[in-house]
Amino acid sequence: MDCNVESNVKAIKKSKDEKKVLRKQIKASHTLLKHEGIVTAPQPTKSLVVANGGLGNGVSREELSAVLKEMGEVETLVMPPHKPYAFATFSARKAHTHLNGQKLQCGENSVTLYLSYVNSVICEEELSLHFPEGLVLLEDFVSSEEEALLLAAIDWSSTNDVVTAQKALKHRRVKHYGFEFCYDNNNIDKDKPLHAGLPVECLPVLERCLKNGHIITMPDQLTVNQYESGQGIPPHVDTHSAFEDTILSLSLGSKVVMEFRHPDGRVVPVVLPGRSLLVMKGESRYLWTHGITPRKFDMVPSCDPQSSADITPGLRTNSNLTLSKRDTRTSFTFRKIRHEPCLCAFRSACDSQGAPTAPSPSLPSPPSLPCCHADAARLEEEYVHRVYNAIASHFSSTRHSPWPRVCHFLSSLPAGGVLADVGCGNGKYLGVNTEVIAVGCDRSSALVQICTERGFQAFVSDALSVPLRTAVCDACISIAVIHHFSTQERRLAAVRELVRLLKPGGQALIYVWAFEQEYNKQKSKYLKDQNKQCPENQCLIFDTPEDSQEPNGESGSNSIGCLKDNYKPEDNIQDPFKVTDGKLGVHTNRTAFNTQDLLVPNSCSNNAAPVFHRYYHVFQQGELEQLCGQVAGAKVLRR
Repeated sequence: MDCNVESNVKAIKKSKDEKKVLRKQIKASHTLLKHEGIVTAPQPTKSLVVANGGLGNGVSREELSAVLKEMGEVETLVMPPHKPYAFATFSARKAHTHLNGQKLQCGENSVTLYLSYVNSVICEEELSLHFPEGLVLLEDFVSSEEEALLLAAIDWSSTNDVVTAQKALKHRRVKHYGFEFCYDNNNIDKDKPLHAGLPVECLPVLERCLKNGHIITMPDQLTVNQYESGQGIPPHVDTHSAFEDTILSLSLGSKVVMEFRHPDGRVVPVVLPGRSLLVMKGESRYLWTHGITPRKFDMVPSCDPQSSADITPGLRTNSNLTLSKRDTRTSFTFRKIRHEPCLCAFRSACDSQGAPTAPSPSLPSPPSLPCCHADAARLEEEYVHRVYNAIASHFSSTRHSPWPRVCHFLSSLPAGGVLADVGCGNGKYLGVNTEVIAVGCDRSSALVQICTERGFQAFVSDALSVPLRTAVCDACISIAVIHHFSTQERRLAAVRELVRLLKPGGQALIYVWAFEQEYNKQKSKYLKDQNKQCPENQCLIFDTPEDSQEPNGESGSNSIGCLKDNYKPEDNIQDPFKVTDGKLGVHTNRTAFNTQDLLVPNSCSNNAAPVFHRYYHVFQQGELEQLCGQVAGAKVLRR
């Protein structure tokens, strides 16, 4: 492809701007080949690949189609999900000549298009993702007039309405009618009904649901959520012991995509149009979580008349998507209070039958430090893995600014290098250096899904066993991950796994939370700044020597080369801050750490939100260097 593209350059004098466009077009072709395996053609064909014209760049099907149609009738337009390119088939020569290097305005942003010929259009096989069992979507369930009446019935003017238990949560506004749903324990107080019953404007809608057989009894609890563009709600299952089987969710205002997740990892995105009713029964209500990822655009099936056949709601078709801009959406969720224990068939998710409603939000019995591998795995599953899956949406929305030192490390990597981000979270570092081949992995399937939606390559994996070949990476990063392992042996194994992935001469960057939050009697920003998300961190960069024969750490240098002159690794770090009674304490945010092993409450929102606790081992000064020094083949460069 390289020589073909360059042989396409005619020996005629070009202007400075034309040369610049040509260079960028060639670079775009190289990038498509290297990262996507797309081979461009040297001679004109009927098909084009449009670099920067994809859904992953924020370009909608309608916006791209409009500019292409100015060049001629478009036969097919394929926009793969999450990708920064699209394919078009039509009389392509005119578009190739006139659109290369042209800017396309997409809302508040603009992109520059670079077009190349291709011999064939790559179209992934369409995936049919069927609705969860018991889920029904009824479009146009209410009329525009009914929608207006329902919205007018909700008065948001009061900021502290005790009658409807109004709350202003971080990612939405909420009102409760009939009974208040308490987010601190994910339940309701059945002995304390609210003064405000369900609004009378809701009765015609509910009577229609009864008549049509969607419910068998009239609901007595209503939660009204109002979402602005970019807001959402974390994945959750409505508490079994609080509510009966059928749950109704009426969507008013803007269209949105709600994601249903099965415990086995399956994800089904469901498009909820305005004025639609979602009915959740059985498995879809009791077992699948449902949530809305905070974002301003959703990928939805196109309504383009050129699209092939009608799209069944809830089915994803890879070649037939467009972007839908979110606006204000209000949901009415109707439920029936349960007065007897739930006896459903889904025991693993049923709090009436022993399953917790959340990862120990109130900590009735604090866990103990693990004494064996099995205990450690259980602790991390309960207080790390399950928590991150529960808070993934909120966590992602607060982690959008890459840290400067990490960016500097990533920017220093050579073009074409392979980077592994082990514990990649929402993928905020995967796109820092577009010249490297970056892949991420994380234990949280919910966070990996967010990475995928952003167009990054990521997969679910434990940091102790990454399914990549030995010595395949030029660089690895582990940002705020290793402090979640609850024993010294598991933390050491996590570092060994990073070393195994590195080529000889490769480098890794590790960040962990630091125990010491004061230096020379100066408090860290974590102690002083109420808006700072996390404490100060220890940072460490190490490499594997060029002449190491065993990059997996089985042999090689065992020394530490630390640039901090006054640091000397000790055989055993003095640790007066270990948990003494075996029980883990709960840390008070914005205060100095009293122990190294603790549970940190996650402040998702204000006090109305559930409180989740994450396990941390905060590192004393020098502890991370000592840990890396135990791994053969690793040499500490600087901290």
